[in-house]
Amino acid sequence: MAPAVVVIAGVMAYPVAWEVWTSFTAFSVRSEGRAFVGLANYRTMLADPMFWRALAVTVVYFAVTTGAKLALGLGMALLLARPSRLRGVVFLAVFLPWAYPGGVTVVAWFWMLNPPLITSYSLLAGNLKHAVDGVFGLGAWAFLSVALFNVWRGSSFTAVFLLAGLNAIPTELFDYASLETRNGWQRLRHVTLPLLRPFMALAIFLSFTTAFADLANVWMLTGGRIIFPVIGTYAYWLGIRNGQFAEAAAWSLSMVPLLALALLVLFRWFDRRTEQPA
Repeated sequence: MAPAVVVIAGVMAYPVAWEVWTSFTAFSVRSEGRAFVGLANYRTMLADPMFWRALAVTVVYFAVTTGAKLALGLGMALLLARPSRLRGVVFLAVFLPWAYPGGVTVVAWFWMLNPPLITSYSLLAGNLKHAVDGVFGLGAWAFLSVALFNVWRGSSFTAVFLLAGLNAIPTELFDYASLETRNGWQRLRHVTLPLLRPFMALAIFLSFTTAFADLANVWMLTGGRIIFPVIGTYAYWLGIRNGQFAEAAAWSLSMVPLLALALLVLFRWFDRRTEQPA
C-alpha cells in the first residue's frame, strides 16, 4: 500500500496541511511576511456578516440541489429498472448530461439563461430574470440558474448510481414484496427505499462534496461576480482576486466541520442499529 499512501499524502495531505497552516498566518499580497496570527483570521471571518450570509446561502444551495437530485435520480432509476423497448434510449438521455463536457454545457446554459442576442426569447428571459429578482431579491435568478444546472447535471449521475444499487438487490426480494404488499407505493416505502439506503447515503454525500467543489460552474454561470455568496466562490474571490490567501484558506476550511457532520449523520443513517428482541 506504500504507493497509494504516497499518492494520497502528496495529492491530498500536503495541500490540506499547507492550507491549514496558511489560515493561521497573515499571508497576503498586502503584507510582506507570513507572521503567525493564530485564530485571528477565523475570528475575523466569524465577525463578518458576509460569512453568515454565505453560510446560509451555501446550506440552502446544498439542501435544494441535493433533495432535487435525489428525488429525480430515484425516479429515473426506478423507470430504467423496468423492462422496456425504449430503455436504451432513456438510459442514453439520462447518461448524456453527466458524460457531456462540463465547459460546453456551462456555456450553453449561460447563453440560454442570459441570451447574448436581442431576440424575442432574450426579451422573455430578461423579463423572467427581472421578475424573479424583483420577488426574491437581487441574485435570486443567478441562484436559480446555478441550482438548475447542478440538478440537471447531477441527477443523471444519481440516477445511474441508484440504478446500479437496484440491480445489486436480489430480484427475489421484489417478487416476495409483490405478494405481500397491496400496491407499488408500499413496495417502494417498505422494500425498495430501505434496501437502497446505503446507496442513497453515499449519493447524498457525493452531492454535498460536489456542490461544495462546484466552483467553476458557479463562477461561469454568474459571470465571475459574487451576486449570491457561496463559501467556495467567495473564498476564491478573496484568494485570487484580492490576494488575501490566509483569509481565503480560513473561509474554505470553514466547511470542513459541516461536511464531517454530514458524513457522520449519513453514516449513522446507513448503519442504523436495530434492537433485537429478547
